[in-house]
Amino acid sequence: MSQPQPNDPRYVSRPPQARPKKRRNWFLRTVGLIVLLFILMLVAVPLYAWSRIDKIDAMPTGDRPAETPGTTYLMVGSDAREDLSRAERARLHTGSDSGARTDTIMIMHVPDSGPTALISVPRDSAVTIPGMKGKHKINAAFNKGPALLIETLENATGLRIDHYVEVGFGGFASVIDSVGGIKMCLPKAMKDKDAHIDLPAGCQELDGVNALGYVRSRKADGNNDFGRVERQRAMVGAVAKKASSPSTFLNPVRYFNVATKGVDALTVDNDMSLFDFIRFARGMRAVSGTGGVTLTVPISDDNYRLSDGSVAVRWDQKKALALFNALKQDNTTGLKSA
Repeated sequence: MSQPQPNDPRYVSRPPQARPKKRRNWFLRTVGLIVLLFILMLVAVPLYAWSRIDKIDAMPTGDRPAETPGTTYLMVGSDAREDLSRAERARLHTGSDSGARTDTIMIMHVPDSGPTALISVPRDSAVTIPGMKGKHKINAAFNKGPALLIETLENATGLRIDHYVEVGFGGFASVIDSVGGIKMCLPKAMKDKDAHIDLPAGCQELDGVNALGYVRSRKADGNNDFGRVERQRAMVGAVAKKASSPSTFLNPVRYFNVATKGVDALTVDNDMSLFDFIRFARGMRAVSGTGGVTLTVPISDDNYRLSDGSVAVRWDQKKALALFNALKQDNTTGLKSA
């Protein structure tokens, strides 16, 4: 007997069958597992990276300024070459000088509330260094270790440095390469044989080698150390912003490389915790946007002669004191970028 057809009055349509629940449950479980693995990656990678970071005894002993609200970090860029291979020295054009000097000295204050402040300290600043007679360039303090540099800065500013972060030559370049380069917009072309750069004017992506030359150059823009510290602040903020962007977090390979290359580039003080470091990283991101201010220690004389005849820069004591007092009081709301 034939079956009723759709146009037959005896035909009764059957309701569509529901999709098996098992298939839907399998899909939801798969999505849940992926989300769980992603969250675990976000947590595990920083913990693994933090376990690799180098820590040193960087803080001075003896009398120090009183603790103040907020957190104050000292960040230095070291040009020490001892840990670089011959190939790395050639690639980064660092030369083979021994010892360590600071290419970058920055103080970052992260207040309990208000904008984060990032202050560049010219490495040729004339200061009194404990144990040395007369005035010297602050860079000379770092030659004898971070503790003396911190003591020198604390004496000169009245601030208490809570934590220390040092960035090395090779690590800086590696971090920039790991985030896929950094976009910088140059108002004019920059050419400097000593820094090994020849960059055209305009916006462009800088790889690690060119970025290193860009922030180290003292001659390319005709503004000596002052132009350099401005470029350094801009670069640091740009790196922090890109390293913490969704394009990094959503790419597991890049996220892992940035985290591991980042900590391999750094040395921090023994007392710094992962929480302290996260606060530091957030502060660096803040100064790249509207959540921070960037400036240089006020200068009164950029042709100040030291007793040995070398040229240094002298701070404007009145303006510098006002700046450092504001930081001691955890008051950054009145500061303006300069």
